[in-house]
Amino acid sequence: MTVLFLRLATLSAMLPALAACVAVGPDYQTPSTVLPSSWSGQKAAPAKPAQLAQWWKRFNDPVLDNLIEQAVANNNDVVNAKAKIREARASVQQAGGALYPTLDGNGSAQRSKASGGGEGTSLSAGLNTSWEIDLFGANYRAVEAARYGLDAEQENMHAILVTMIGDIASNYADLRGLQARIALTERTVASQRKTAELTRTRFNAGDISEVDLAKAEGETSSTEAQIPELKTAYAKSLHRLSVLTGQAPTALTSLLTKPKAVPNVPAIVTAGIPADLLLNRPDLRVAERGYARTTATIGQRQAALYPGISLTGSISTAGAQIGDLGKSSSIGWGIGPSLSVPIFKGGQLNAAVDMAKASRDQAFINYRKTILTALEEVENASVSLNQRRIQYAKTQKAVKSFRRATDLSRDLYTNGSSSFLDWLTAERSLYSNEGNLIQLKVSLMQDYINLHKALGGGWNGTINADKPEIQDGYTGPHLIKAFPAKV
Repeated sequence: MTVLFLRLATLSAMLPALAACVAVGPDYQTPSTVLPSSWSGQKAAPAKPAQLAQWWKRFNDPVLDNLIEQAVANNNDVVNAKAKIREARASVQQAGGALYPTLDGNGSAQRSKASGGGEGTSLSAGLNTSWEIDLFGANYRAVEAARYGLDAEQENMHAILVTMIGDIASNYADLRGLQARIALTERTVASQRKTAELTRTRFNAGDISEVDLAKAEGETSSTEAQIPELKTAYAKSLHRLSVLTGQAPTALTSLLTKPKAVPNVPAIVTAGIPADLLLNRPDLRVAERGYARTTATIGQRQAALYPGISLTGSISTAGAQIGDLGKSSSIGWGIGPSLSVPIFKGGQLNAAVDMAKASRDQAFINYRKTILTALEEVENASVSLNQRRIQYAKTQKAVKSFRRATDLSRDLYTNGSSSFLDWLTAERSLYSNEGNLIQLKVSLMQDYINLHKALGGGWNGTINADKPEIQDGYTGPHLIKAFPAKV
């Protein structure tokens, strides 16, 4: 039997040398893309590269840093992307297996009894090998397409990280902004209650009409009625952050309950040049790998139009005893090629090629569209951030002015030199503008976040995609104790 195995192993090893490295179909070329030389708002001086590594740490907020680290480790979309990478790796290995011969073994033992009473034993063993020669590169193109698919899944995980980190930071900004607005509303309600008490004192003294008292009490209730809606929005942001970190909706309650200010946005942002997007944005690389994969698929489909050659070989031995199986006289072998030529299939093969070409066109158009969308997102986020800075500065001045007006109106009303309406108007304007200022700071942070998402900023640390989420125990042959219960 040793000789038997050596002969077949030698045959299997020789088969790949018979194939020529030939492939049909287009060879993939990275598309050349013409991009603007600079962003619309950039100065003439050479642009500095975008600073995307851990961009969120410029907010100097350890709580936000902690949330992002938790999300990178536990977010379900990230974990799912890791599983897709493992699946794509297995697909590459599976496609690569078609390039090599296959080897199967068989054996049998049979004991028989003749009608005359005699008994006999017959033993047989054999090995079979087959190899489909990749004469026109169908299997090679399949491996090529699978490798591009693996690249795409790896980049897709990076794209998920970009989106997820942005979502964490954006929801965190909302949460801190809502905490600030709740505190502002509660302070305003407390102030308005004091105003209502003063108004009641003056009403009891006969200095003002009941109209002013009703307005003061109504204004207090109206402002207080906004608190439940703000607390509802706060709870939703809290729940969203918990789920984004891969936890139950209320898991972060203790961590985030203590109010903190909305983080300040850095004064300087570097955006690099548009060409940097091709290197920094993972969604662009996903689209480009999709284009590459569909290009390889064309060759795979086109190879089916050409003849196919397969080689098969077999070695068998038979005997009445185990010792007979290894004797030369009991060994038989055979090897031979087979040829298949596509003659008529009703246009199916050509149609498959046309479909693959159409898929490639769609992938290329998607790549081109993704580039334009990326350019648009950066331009929009940049304009929004710059204009929001101006709006925030103007609103700061407005708040300062309305605060002064409110103080003066209170003093004049207390001294009886001004009407209650003047004070009420000043208080409303102050409360409205202070609320706007908080929301503008949130929006300013979100514009900063959106710009870095648009530039492709994400996690630049190591992500290990090798470990399965579900760890199986022993999965070899074993008895099944019972059928699974019905759901």
